[in-house]
Amino acid sequence: MRGKKGWLAGLLIGIALPALAQFDTALPARAPRPALATMATTEAAYRIDGARHLYLNHPERIHDGLLPPFLHAIAGVRTTIDAHGRVSRIEITREPAVAREVLPWIEHLIRAAEPYPRPPAGLDTVRWDEIWLIDRSGRFQLHTLSEGQQQAPDSADDEADEADSPPTGR
Repeated sequence: MRGKKGWLAGLLIGIALPALAQFDTALPARAPRPALATMATTEAAYRIDGARHLYLNHPERIHDGLLPPFLHAIAGVRTTIDAHGRVSRIEITREPAVAREVLPWIEHLIRAAEPYPRPPAGLDTVRWDEIWLIDRSGRFQLHTLSEGQQQAPDSADDEADEADSPPTGR
């Protein structure tokens, strides 16, 4: 019995390690792209500039097109940018239910994109809330710029529920 358990444990580790490797914080060394000037006049408007800046700095990590119906992780992140476009604070406002290995990866991507556009005129700092939508391949979209999500295939449970429901009169 020990042989089977050991073999199974080895198999599971062999499958899990490559999956976690995609969220490794070691990114290819390259200079961050310069921050574009923000046209935003409020923190809410700055959210778009911050998201675009992240996309420009990590094009190889962006999921192109509709996201799959089931995501690997969803995380809420609040980032504070100082007067010089530097990240002064990263706060996780919603942790993923299961895939917590993405949190240091997200923080690394945010910091690697410095400097950000400076805050709007009249503000010393800007706080920007974002929802990270991450697929199994390690690519992401930010809710601010998301292209949407594919529909999940219909399940047998949905069809059974429809059969039990009263007619709608249509």
